[in-house]
Amino acid sequence: MDFAIAFANTGPFVEPEAAVSFARAAEAAGFESLWTVEHVVVPAGYRSTYPYSRSGRMPGGDDAPIPDPLVWLAYVAGATSTIRLGTGVLILPQRQPVVVAKELATLDVLSRGRVLLGVGVGWLEEEFAAVGVPFAERGARTDDHIGALRALWSQDRATYHGPFTSFTECFSRPQPIAGTIPVHIGGHSEVAARRAGRLGDGFFPAQGSHDRLAALFSLARETARRAGRDPEAIELTAAGDGCFGPGALDEVAALAALGVTRVVVPAFRFVADTESSLARYGEEVIAQA
Repeated sequence: MDFAIAFANTGPFVEPEAAVSFARAAEAAGFESLWTVEHVVVPAGYRSTYPYSRSGRMPGGDDAPIPDPLVWLAYVAGATSTIRLGTGVLILPQRQPVVVAKELATLDVLSRGRVLLGVGVGWLEEEFAAVGVPFAERGARTDDHIGALRALWSQDRATYHGPFTSFTECFSRPQPIAGTIPVHIGGHSEVAARRAGRLGDGFFPAQGSHDRLAALFSLARETARRAGRDPEAIELTAAGDGCFGPGALDEVAALAALGVTRVVVPAFRFVADTESSLARYGEEVIAQA
C-alpha cells in the first residue's frame, strides 16, 4: 500500500519554508506522494455547494490562500528527490490543455518522472464564470483535454482534433520521461467512475463508505471492460479518513481488500509538530501496513 498526503498546498504549507520542510519530512517518513488542490479564484459569497462537507462550504474560509498546484509542486520538487508530485485535483476543464501539457511535461522531466495528474471537473460554478469557461461544458471539456494531453505527450508530431481542442503535427518538447503522465480521475459520482473506466489510469473518489467505494470501483472496472480496456490496470486511490489512531491498520487493510493501492491522508493531520508527527505516522502505520 502506498500512502499520500492530500491538500499539501494549504494551511501553513503555503509558505515557502514550511512547504519545503513538510515535503522533505513526508519523503523521509515514507510517503509515496504529495497531492495539491486547486482553485484559481473563490468568488466571495459563492452559492455553489461544496460537496465534501455538510455545511456546503469549503474549510478555511473564502479567502484562504491556495497556491497554484503546479507552481507549488515545482518548488518542492527541487527540495526532494523521490516523493511523487500529484494534483488532487487539477480542475482540468478550466485550463488550456496545450499549455498545461507543456507545464506538466516540464515538471515531469525536471523532477525525473515523478508527476501524477489527478483531474476533476470542478464544482464551483462562479469560478468557471470568472475564468470564462461554461460550467455546463466541464465534463465534455475534461474528456477532450485528456485526449489532447496524451497526444502531445506521446506523439512525435502531435495531432488531435476534438470538440474543444484541435492541432496538427505540433512538436511539444520536452515530453514526459515515461512517454506519458498517469491520469487519475477524481470524483465520487457514477459519472466520475465511468470516466475513470473509459479514460483513466486511476480513479480517486474523494469520499464514500466502504460499500459506496466498492460500488464505484465496480462501475469503473465494468466500464473499462465495455470500453475494451484492462479493468485491473486502473489504479485505485481512496481517502484514508480512518487511517489514524489505534484502528489505522485495520482501515488500511479494509481499503486494500477493496482493491485500493494508495491511501491519501489530509495534510491538516500533520500541522502540529509536523516533522515528528510525519515520522511517527511513518513508523506506526506506513512501515507496518
